[in-house]
Amino acid sequence: MAQPKGVDWTVIILTCQYKDSVQAFQRELEVRQKREQIPAGTLLLALEDPETRVGSGGATLNALLVAAEHLSARAGFTVVTSAVLHSAWILILHMGRDFPFDDCGRAFTCLPVEHPQAPVEALVCNLDCLLDIMTHRLGPGCPPGVWVCSTDMLLSVPPKPGISWDGFQGARVIAFPGSPAYALSHGVYLTDPQGCVLDIYYRGTEAEIQRCVRPDGNVPLVSGLVFFSVETAEHLLATHVSSPLDACTYMGLDSGAQPVKLSLFFDIMLCMARNVSREDFLAGWPPEMGQGNMHAAGYQQSARAQLWRELRSQVLTMAYVPDGSYSYLTSSASEFLSSLTLPGVPRAQIVHSQVEEPALLTAGSSVISCLLEGPVHLGPGSALQHCHLRGPIHIGAGCFVSGLDTAESKALHGLELRDLVLQGHHVWLPGSLGRAFTLIGRLDSWERQGPGTYLNMSWGEFFKKTGVRDWDLWDPDTPPAERCLLSACLFPVLHPSRAVGPGDMLWMLHPQEAGGEALRAWRASWRLSWEQLQPHLNQAATLASRRDLFFRQALWKAQQVLETRQDLSLCPLIRAAVHEGCPGPLLAMLDRVTAGAGDPGVAARALACVADVLGCMAEGQGGLRSGPGANPEWMQPFSHLEHGDLAVGVEALAQERSKWLSRPALLVRAARHYEGAAQILIRQAVMTAQHFVTTEPTELPAPGQWVVAECPARVDFSGGWSDTPPIAYEHGGAVLGLAVRVDGRRPIGARARRIPEPELRLAVGPQQDQMAMKIVCRSLDDLRDYCQPHAPGALLKAALICAGVVHIRSEHPLHEQLLHAFGGGFELHTWSELPHGSGLGTSSILAGAALAALQRAAGRVVSTESLIHSVLHLEQVLTTGGGWQDQVGGLMPGIKVGRSRAQLPLKVEVEEVSVPDGFVQKLSDHLLLVYTGKTRLARNLLQDVLRSWYARRPAVVQNAHRLVQQTQDCAEAFRQGSLPLLGQYLTSYWEQKKLMAPGCEPLAVRRMMDVLAPHVYGQSLAGAGGGGFLYLLTKKPRQKEVLEAVLAKIEGLDNYSIHLVEVDTQGLSLQLLGSEAST
Repeated sequence: MAQPKGVDWTVIILTCQYKDSVQAFQRELEVRQKREQIPAGTLLLALEDPETRVGSGGATLNALLVAAEHLSARAGFTVVTSAVLHSAWILILHMGRDFPFDDCGRAFTCLPVEHPQAPVEALVCNLDCLLDIMTHRLGPGCPPGVWVCSTDMLLSVPPKPGISWDGFQGARVIAFPGSPAYALSHGVYLTDPQGCVLDIYYRGTEAEIQRCVRPDGNVPLVSGLVFFSVETAEHLLATHVSSPLDACTYMGLDSGAQPVKLSLFFDIMLCMARNVSREDFLAGWPPEMGQGNMHAAGYQQSARAQLWRELRSQVLTMAYVPDGSYSYLTSSASEFLSSLTLPGVPRAQIVHSQVEEPALLTAGSSVISCLLEGPVHLGPGSALQHCHLRGPIHIGAGCFVSGLDTAESKALHGLELRDLVLQGHHVWLPGSLGRAFTLIGRLDSWERQGPGTYLNMSWGEFFKKTGVRDWDLWDPDTPPAERCLLSACLFPVLHPSRAVGPGDMLWMLHPQEAGGEALRAWRASWRLSWEQLQPHLNQAATLASRRDLFFRQALWKAQQVLETRQDLSLCPLIRAAVHEGCPGPLLAMLDRVTAGAGDPGVAARALACVADVLGCMAEGQGGLRSGPGANPEWMQPFSHLEHGDLAVGVEALAQERSKWLSRPALLVRAARHYEGAAQILIRQAVMTAQHFVTTEPTELPAPGQWVVAECPARVDFSGGWSDTPPIAYEHGGAVLGLAVRVDGRRPIGARARRIPEPELRLAVGPQQDQMAMKIVCRSLDDLRDYCQPHAPGALLKAALICAGVVHIRSEHPLHEQLLHAFGGGFELHTWSELPHGSGLGTSSILAGAALAALQRAAGRVVSTESLIHSVLHLEQVLTTGGGWQDQVGGLMPGIKVGRSRAQLPLKVEVEEVSVPDGFVQKLSDHLLLVYTGKTRLARNLLQDVLRSWYARRPAVVQNAHRLVQQTQDCAEAFRQGSLPLLGQYLTSYWEQKKLMAPGCEPLAVRRMMDVLAPHVYGQSLAGAGGGGFLYLLTKKPRQKEVLEAVLAKIEGLDNYSIHLVEVDTQGLSLQLLGSEAST
């Protein structure tokens, strides 16, 4: 289902604490814009806070100023003007404080969520969920203004949260339900019945919280979501020019102002709450700022006074989302693990990960973006993220392990972790990049107050167990009250003689086994506390490492998908690789799969995927994907493929590809040639149908004696496209078709005879006695354009080659071949009374007629079943491709179902459908053909369908299943003799065709079908659609004149005609006539 239209953001700003993170986070925003998570025209800005821990309010004011400054510059102003806010939708996302379980903060914490239908394959971070909620759920319908959203929470919002924006003014906070017990340690809103905010309590008393309880028994939690109208945003923006609030912005700091910390909720929003008095507000202190000294308190009071002057007149309302949920991402490892794991789920969650032995993952565990090789055990309630581990590894219950690679995972061999958090970190070191590893207990607290623990034991127990002493962790002058986990210098970042590894922390679990050496090595290293480590974390390297691991596991999965022939689309991965600048490894993997494939279907699909990568790299430029693919530069690689040298051909293709990557036009042309390479392999697969072609010798007709083959046309009632290679042999096909006479005639035919001259005389015409084009071939060179479908007489030339009359690669000249085998040459005529592109199977049936007449003239008898497979072979030689339904429909009599299994060699089996007595005549009375006057361009449609199939677009794969299934249902409707039911299937079939080949319904045809709809049970364009014939199953019999009158009243319909049609019960007929003069 398509995503509903969301907010077209003007600006999105992501604020962060450290300036070294800005570039990395800017790239992350831009990647999401390429994925179309963010509108293409949105201005994206990653912005460092003007001062570390400036507070959510200060960060908001600074971000608003920067947004206004950029929009002012865009609009041509030379100073910041608030007028630009009047037509802007601005989203400010706050990264917030450091998060102990993700080096990139809560915003980039990956969640156990996977979206298989997403257009781009990607990890889902908390930021992605919040962007989706803001864009598609909370934001739609709001007026221009400024949204502020914290990223330190997990939110759930229903698709329609029921927020009304009618008459809105002022500011609005969004609240979610929470229990009174939960609210004791969080913020809650007190409102009046109209939703106006009266007060905001943080860790309020039980009495205060009880005043906030709503009729549903919950309280409205402060969620970190605020919306400012343009007027309120202008008032807030106005504060940036006056002291001391100017110091909240980069402009103030650049002007030398003393930094000031400001809370979004307990400074900015609180001053708008109705029950808050000026005295109480000025005397207050925002709880998120901690304790301040007297000077800071005076400075804060001055800032609050300025806020009161600017914002007190603004109305603050609350929107409550009763069906939503809010959960703050705390620093508790237990709470974090509970957000990643689902205890009630009967199996482990495996998200964007490849696991060799999934049975070793316990129910209630979670694996996100990992590669797990060999035996890796994972206990309940444990989670792995961003790890490439190689077993044997045993991770017990209650663990979180993140950021380890295969070399580092060796340190886990022989250990069993339980209730531990082990993380690998990318860090900036003086003059270099490095790695660090942290190990803590699941039950350890990050709070500064309290006795404190480490590795789930008291500090005293830890010292006794390991031999570590308090002076190893803290300076002697550190007060006892400040000796906590945050300040303990536990974590080695540099060792004098070797690289730091996980073992530098893991020895603490079993210190007796390591003797004293591990403790001495730990003491010899340069160590940092958790607080000291945070500014050294390298977010850019962390995100790059995650991206690399994500693509490694994704490529492993993609290789499995290809090699095991799974119906999963690789398009989302292709888009992800191209958007993130990583197409090289993907192309290399596809080359390897192609070269090593023992199945032409696997190899062809891999080549088609290469074409998709190249097309995606062109980014919608460079022209249409469909086009010619026979540039001389590519002929050598193609030649290797034609001769079966797959590995050599793949290497040659890759070498040629490297020359075509510099600009979009070349990329598109290269993509076309890779599709051409795939067609070579499809052709080889389809040619396996020759296994089922047999001929028997018979008496040679006399020279000059004509062999005439006549055939009906065909009408497809269900299953078309499922017969098209490679769908026919990768998925399996089933088509129900009818052999039909048009206006009482069998409109397709061929005739052949021997002639004494050692040459080939070919003729093509609209009728048996009217040959419009004549060709004489006296040498093999005259036949060499047999594989160029638009060359004169190409089909007839291909028929001569496929029938074995001519051996095109023989060293013997044409006249010698003909004299030696037949004592002379041949004359071959073909005709069709149907217009080109009719959709009634003309070309394939014509090929079958030509082969039948030619084989008989050459003294051979070929069965109709063999002819069906011979036409498959011929159309591959001719390079037109195509399926088998046309020849089945026109060569075999009556009503039948053709089928092919999902296997090679490709074999077509035909089953006659028996119908009630008299039903054939009844059907003929109700069946009409309407020529639409539009010529069908089937080849372009075919290229598009093959591209969609090889991409395994889910809609196309599901549609292929439905096509085959409905064929069985349609056959049953014929057996019942139910015209209304057949009409339903016919209409459904047309919808299936349109889904398979979008664009196959011209506007004029749609108008015609709408006009005819009241008169028919069902209707469909014949064949692939796009034009040609429309066939109708009318509600009343013999409606030709009635419908002619109906269509005559419609303006703008030209060149149409209505034709009688009847079921043909003869199929292909062959007869020998007397000789006549050669033409």
